[in-house]
Amino acid sequence: MKKILIVGAGGQIGSELTGYLRSIYGGSNVFAADLRHNEALAGDGPFIQMDVLDRDRYAYAVHKNGIDTIFNLVALLSATGEKNPQLAWNINMGALNNSLEIAREYNCSVFTPSSIGAFGGDFPRDNTPQDVVMQPDTMYGVCKVTGELLSNYYYTRYGVDTRSVRFPGIISNVTLPGGGTTDYAVEIYYAAVKGEKFVCPVRDVYMDMMYMPDALRAMVELMEADPKNLRHRNSFNIASMSFTPEIIYNEIRKRIPDFRMTYRIDPVKQGIAESWPNSLDDSCAREEWGWKPQWDLSSMTDDMIAAIRKKNL
Repeated sequence: MKKILIVGAGGQIGSELTGYLRSIYGGSNVFAADLRHNEALAGDGPFIQMDVLDRDRYAYAVHKNGIDTIFNLVALLSATGEKNPQLAWNINMGALNNSLEIAREYNCSVFTPSSIGAFGGDFPRDNTPQDVVMQPDTMYGVCKVTGELLSNYYYTRYGVDTRSVRFPGIISNVTLPGGGTTDYAVEIYYAAVKGEKFVCPVRDVYMDMMYMPDALRAMVELMEADPKNLRHRNSFNIASMSFTPEIIYNEIRKRIPDFRMTYRIDPVKQGIAESWPNSLDDSCAREEWGWKPQWDLSSMTDDMIAAIRKKNL
C-alpha cells in the first residue's frame, strides 16, 4: 500500500488531489501538508502543518510516516511570480530541491508538475512538440524548466523515480485559482452564473486548458505507469482543449444567452499568454502511458455551470 505525502496540499490542485487520492488509496494513507492548517484537508485523513523549506521538518515527516511517494505541488504561479521573481525562485526551487533530496534519502517517488509556462522563445506555437528548446520569459517558466532538468538529473544520477506532466491551464469548479495567467477561464464561469458582465484580461490568444478531473486522473495514471515504458519522465506534454476567450465566451452563451463579456487587457498576462503554446502535441504521453482526456469544452461547460449553480452564490 502506498504512503503518499502531498506538499502544497492547500493549493488549487492539491486541495482536490488530496480527496481524489484518499478515495483511491484510503484516507489514512494520504498525508496532506501545507504551510497553514486546513480544516477541510484534516477532516478525512492525516494533515501536517509545515513549511517545506524547512528541510529537517520535511524529512522528519517523510521518515516518521513511512512515505514512499511525494507529490510536490508548492509553487508561486506565473502572474504572481512576476510581482516578486526572487520570492518565486526561492519558494519554487527550494521546495523542489528539498523534495528531491529527501526522496533520494528515503527512496521515494516524486511527482512535480511542470507547465505550459515552461515554453518560451522561438518554438512552434501550434501542436508544440514534446522536445523543443525552451526559453521562458517568466520566473515561473524558468523554475519549471529548471525543475524538469533537475528532476531528470536526480533520476539519471541517483535513480530517484521522478515523473512530471506539463499542465495546461487548470479549470476547476471547486477551488478558485490564485495568480495564474489562465485564471480567466475559471472566473468567466462564475461571472456568467452570477449574471455579471465579465471583464477579460487577455484577448485573441489560444491557450491549452484542462478540466480538473482529467488533471487528477493524469497524475495518478502517470505515477502508476510501468517505469519501463517511460522515456521522457520530466516532463510530458498533456493536452485536452485549446481556445481563446471569445470561444469560451460563445460556448457559455449557448447556455446563458444574456451573458456579456468585455476586455480590459492586463499587459503582463497578455504578454505571458502570447509567449506560450497555442496547443500541445501530447503523442508521447499517449504512447508511453496511455494518456487520453475525457473532457472537452462542451462537456466541461455543462458541468461547470451546473456545479457553480449548486453553490447558490
